[in-house]
Amino acid sequence: MYRTKTCGELRLANVNETVTLAGWVQKVRKMGGMTFIDLRDRYGITQLVFNEEDNKELCEKANTIGREFVIQIVGIVSERYNKNNKIPTGEIEIIVKELRILNKSEVPPFTIEENTDGGDDIRMKYRYLDLRRSNVRANLELRHKFCLAVRHFLDSKGFMEIETPVLVGSTPEGARDFIVPSRMNPGQFYALPQSPQTLKQLLMVAGMDRYFQIVKCFRDEDLRADRQPEFTQIDCEMSFVEQDDIINTFEEMTKFLFKEVRNYDLGDKPFLRLSWKEAMKRFGSDKPDMRFGMEFVELMDILKNTGEFAVFNEAEYIGGICAKGCASYTRKQIDELTNYVKSPQIGAKGLVYARVQEDGVKSSVDKFYSPEVLNHMAKEMNAETGDLILIISGPDAMKARKQLCELRLLMGERLGLRDKNKFALLWVVDFPMFEWSDEEQRLMAMHHPFTAPKPSDIPLLDTDPAKVLADAYDMVCNGVEVGGGSIRIHDAVLQAKIFEVLGFTPEKAQEQFGFLMNAFKYGAPPHGGLAYGLDRWVSLFAGLDSIRDCIAFPKNNSGKDVMLEAPSAVDQKQLDELNLRINPSL
Repeated sequence: MYRTKTCGELRLANVNETVTLAGWVQKVRKMGGMTFIDLRDRYGITQLVFNEEDNKELCEKANTIGREFVIQIVGIVSERYNKNNKIPTGEIEIIVKELRILNKSEVPPFTIEENTDGGDDIRMKYRYLDLRRSNVRANLELRHKFCLAVRHFLDSKGFMEIETPVLVGSTPEGARDFIVPSRMNPGQFYALPQSPQTLKQLLMVAGMDRYFQIVKCFRDEDLRADRQPEFTQIDCEMSFVEQDDIINTFEEMTKFLFKEVRNYDLGDKPFLRLSWKEAMKRFGSDKPDMRFGMEFVELMDILKNTGEFAVFNEAEYIGGICAKGCASYTRKQIDELTNYVKSPQIGAKGLVYARVQEDGVKSSVDKFYSPEVLNHMAKEMNAETGDLILIISGPDAMKARKQLCELRLLMGERLGLRDKNKFALLWVVDFPMFEWSDEEQRLMAMHHPFTAPKPSDIPLLDTDPAKVLADAYDMVCNGVEVGGGSIRIHDAVLQAKIFEVLGFTPEKAQEQFGFLMNAFKYGAPPHGGLAYGLDRWVSLFAGLDSIRDCIAFPKNNSGKDVMLEAPSAVDQKQLDELNLRINPSL
């Protein structure tokens, strides 16, 4: 063995013991005739002491060591004179008697410390060095603990972990597939699964009853802080259940994970449930952040056609939020908010504001409205003296609500209302079954085409499918969709009807999903499930702004692995074997 103890376990109880440690050199400090080295491994840091008076040759050897050298030492545990209460081993040090350099290191491209001087690009290029930092390693340890707790809970509830294939067939719905050419079947392609959706349904048909899998999924979509091209789901499915059965099971699981992994008690009360329609009306989002209020107030009745402001008079939506205590905002600060909502990412045409002051309501549209109208608006907003009212309008109610949502989140951040150590969870239910796609010029499944409609809405599939609600549900935590699922269709006739509404010919539906529809002919049980986003959960528990830092080897915002230099070009020989040709003009 290269070590008898780790660098994180020695305490005062070990004083006078002879130990062997091995690890990486965190820091070297030379002080007169003494050299101090902080030795680091996964478990912690221990201070080593080399004294020139005791062993000059050994001390000189220690002075040749640099950061990130891998060394092994034998020494005696001693009580530390100047104790360091910032680390668990801070009461002891090792008086080194033997030193062996196991491997030298070049000077690292950035400091291997919690507060590093390395930017994102350089840290991702040398990710194996970045992972040596204690705070990054802690994220992976948290992820490990989270996965263990998930497995423990689901096993206790009778779920069985079953693996599903990674090479599957491509499906036309949802995000873009990553496709893989088949050498043995020229001109044909596999796809990497966006989720094991149809496979877990087949497991229910097979009688597995309760399935789960911590599984890699792949989606070729534009990236953001909570997206990666490959991500991990906690995928679950249950037979002979209704929506409440699933919600209750995974609400219990969520409370268990918070207590077990984060030591955070969510209490005994059921999570709040909001319909999709209510969430969009009150917060402009199907994943509202409920850590703070600042709910929307619709102002159409008060501001449309009651003054001469043409923008409001022509609007299909006028809504506002009340920012408590922000009437002191300067014109510069309000201009910053205006520029934010007018940015291409948000897309609003402008921002109207009103300060509630001791002498009345002062607004950017004062000249268009009487004081009575503005006072009525402030009363409707429950605005008090010192508050700032912010208003967005537009010709499309849904778009305007989403723009106001982004402004609400920004103000929540500025006012310190989005505390990462506070958690607010809810379920969003009763989603629309379909949404219109301008690109496809047809209805698309809002979730996926295997989601069951509300039984009472099934007749609307023939008369007004846009009004059909889905038996679907999302779990939201702090404004992040952490899980989603639905009751599934288990009847081949109803599934064929959904494909028809989505514009599939019977032949195309059979070609794409015949395996599932055929399986339903052999006694499929009622079933439903949910998939948690593992990366999102861990990032929330760790207080991270991006899921990237809780993934061992993530991609950058362009979907590239700068460490492995992937994706990359391949040899012409490989392309020939796959019967592929690259179009150089693209």
